[in-house]
This record gives sequence, C-alpha cells and structure tokens, in this order.
Amino acid sequence: MKTKITTEKLPIKIWLEEGEMEEGALAQARNLANLPFAYKHIAIMPDTHQGYGMPIGAILATKGAIIPNAVGVDIGCGMCSLRTNLTNLETTDLKKIMTLIRKSVPVGYKRHSSPQDNSWMPEIKGKLPIVEQEYENALYQIGTLGGGNHFLEIQKGSDGYIWIMIHSGSRNIGFTVANHYNKLAQAKNKASDNKVPMDLAYLSEDDKDYELYWNEMNYCIDFALANRKLMMERTELAFKDILPEVEFTDFINKPHNFASIETHFGEKVIVHRKGATRAREGEWGMIPGSQGTKSFLVKGKGNVHSFESCSHGAGRVMSRAQARKKLDLKKESKALEKQGILHAIRHRNDLDEAPSSYKNIEEVMANQQDLVDIQIELQPLAVVKG
Repeated sequence: MKTKITTEKLPIKIWLEEGEMEEGALAQARNLANLPFAYKHIAIMPDTHQGYGMPIGAILATKGAIIPNAVGVDIGCGMCSLRTNLTNLETTDLKKIMTLIRKSVPVGYKRHSSPQDNSWMPEIKGKLPIVEQEYENALYQIGTLGGGNHFLEIQKGSDGYIWIMIHSGSRNIGFTVANHYNKLAQAKNKASDNKVPMDLAYLSEDDKDYELYWNEMNYCIDFALANRKLMMERTELAFKDILPEVEFTDFINKPHNFASIETHFGEKVIVHRKGATRAREGEWGMIPGSQGTKSFLVKGKGNVHSFESCSHGAGRVMSRAQARKKLDLKKESKALEKQGILHAIRHRNDLDEAPSSYKNIEEVMANQQDLVDIQIELQPLAVVKG
C-alpha cells in the first residue's frame, strides 16, 4: 500500500503514490467509502481508473447488500492461461495457427453462425429468469471473444514455454443480467430515498431480487468460464492442426468482475471485485500488460489490506476516444512490428487498444509487490483483439 485516505467514513487504501490516482476515480472511491453498508475500508489497485459508479481496479466489502455496478456489466469477465510443451514457435507456423484461430473464434460483435453444443452451457439450477430468457442467444455466443480489451494472445514465457492467454467475459447474457438488476436496484433506491448515489444502487439481502441477482450473477460467472474454455479448446485444435505433437498443461482461470461471500477480519462479508483479481496466499493469477508489453503469471500473498486481491492488468492511462484521437497509428504499429509481434493495430479505430493507451505494466507490478510474487513473465508473440 502506498497511500491511505482517512477523510471519509471508511479509510481508502491505495496502491499508488499520493496524487497518482485520477480525480474521477478518486471521487468514486470516496463515494464507496461513505456507503452505509461498506465494511472496514476500500482497496484501490495500481491499475485503477474511472469506471461507472465504482473505479475499475477496486475492491469493496459490504454487509447485507450487493451492488450490481460494483460487479460490472461484464459479469465474470476474466482470464485463463494454458501452457504448451513447445519451447519455440516458427513465425510461419504461428501465422498459420493465428489464421485458424480467427476462423474458429468470432471476435467483436460477431457470433457463431449456428448454436454450439449445449453441453458447454452451465446447468440452470433454480429460478433464473433473465438467463432463461437469453439462453438460446447465448448458445450462439459461447466461445466468442467480444470486443474492447478482450484478447487472445500467444506468448513466450520466461520458463521457456509457449503459453496461451485469453481475456473475455459473459458476453450479452452477463450484460443483460447486469442491466436488469441495476435498473431494479435503482428503482428501489429511488423509492426509498436512501441518499446512496444512483450509480451505486444496491439490493439488500432481505429483498427477493437479491437472491435472484446472486444466482444469475453466479450463472454468468460460470458461463464466462465456459466461454473461455471453449475458445481455449478451439485454440488447442488450431495448434494441433499445425503441430500435431503439441501438448497442453497448467490451466489457470481467474475472474475479475464478481462478488463472493468471504471471511475477512473475522467477519463474513460480500466482497465485490471490479477489475480486480483474488490473490490469496499461494493462489495463481494473471496480470496482463498490453499487446506490446509483458504479462505476468503470479502467486498471491494473501494481503489482508487488499482483501486478498491484486490488479487485473495494466489499467488505462487514457480513454478509448482519447487514444483514437491522440495516438499515431504508424508509430504504434511500427513499435509492435519492431518487437516481432503479430499485432492487431491496423486501423485508427484499433488505437484504443494500443500499448500507449495503457499504464506502464512494470510500474503497476512494482506498486503491488506486497500483493503478489511474479512467477513467470510472458512476452507477446501474436494477438487477436476484439
């Protein structure tokens, strides 16, 4: 921890030096610290930036209430990694593999032309009205990357092996669940005149919609994992098509938009992680940089001050609109080509995911040495972006 703010109802513990946190995100953190049901303190990770209601890269523990916006609209969004037994990958083979991946994994707004095997879908247990409403559409979206900062990346590890990393979430089913319950929470909060900011509208545990949201949220977390697993299987098949002897081990999965019931400081609380990764002692995790910088496989230290959490990536240093307006397309593209990376910066609209739009990942990692230990550094070789 670098900075502690004590002017609000609860302390705000920040893994950045004083003055380094953007004003919008800091204002949101202050709102969190003054919530009547917030617990102990607010934790802000070094990759933080302004979000909707709650900063990205923040951890909020509550008692008796859950905030849909503190989980986020992409419920269960996260990353998974898989190690191959390859120690080298020729550029010609890499290009062939990437071509096959692009054919089998839809990106952006695209989805599969036919429904995927129903066995990939998590089992529906109990009453899940929004999930049931969106189920058929989800059959076309499972195994798709989506847009924004989602990626599929082939990497070379400091352990000598080629790795695969995928970042994606629950697609439209999670988005629809999130929006539905956020609107319900806002209507209830408005009716009660409870003085909580509308973008932090909550559902209390004695409300029937609390349990419905909880169950649907957990379904979306499971769907997001299944989504990543299906993309990983398609990526494995692409590798095997070009390199039949390849083998895969050490699968790691980590969500970073979720809420869970955990025990902290001797009490059971609801921990909301929005753009933050759980990092219990010895627990594996992933912290990606950008498509032009290193990513890291880490083990958590179980730091109680962060509610056993760490950052989920590098974090943005400018908005997507700013990136498209300010950054130079040729410069960003050449910087990646100089490193020999098969990248996804081809048009001006791609600049919102250019490396320069992100914070320095080395600085982010330096700011959380008390949260995680680096195990393996991963250098990008090729990237598919949404």
